[in-house]
Amino acid sequence: MATSVITRKGQVTIPKKIRDEIPLHIGDRVRFVIRDGEVVLKPPPKSILELQGSVEPSRRPEDFDEIRATVKDRRSGKAPENE
Repeated sequence: MATSVITRKGQVTIPKKIRDEIPLHIGDRVRFVIRDGEVVLKPPPKSILELQGSVEPSRRPEDFDEIRATVKDRRSGKAPENE
């Protein structure tokens, strides 16, 4: 098991064993994901498709015609009917 220490600035050095395994390199970005009380370190998505499902919609299924109409109304200065 690899461990590290958090600095006063909240920084952590990723142990070489972990960097080699993933692999991570100088200048790479990483994402921090909280899952079931644990922090998971992940490389950033390579494409937008990898983000699918990362944001929960307000309701399911989404009504895209309604969303488009709302956006169109707001852009034209009209208030949506349900507000």
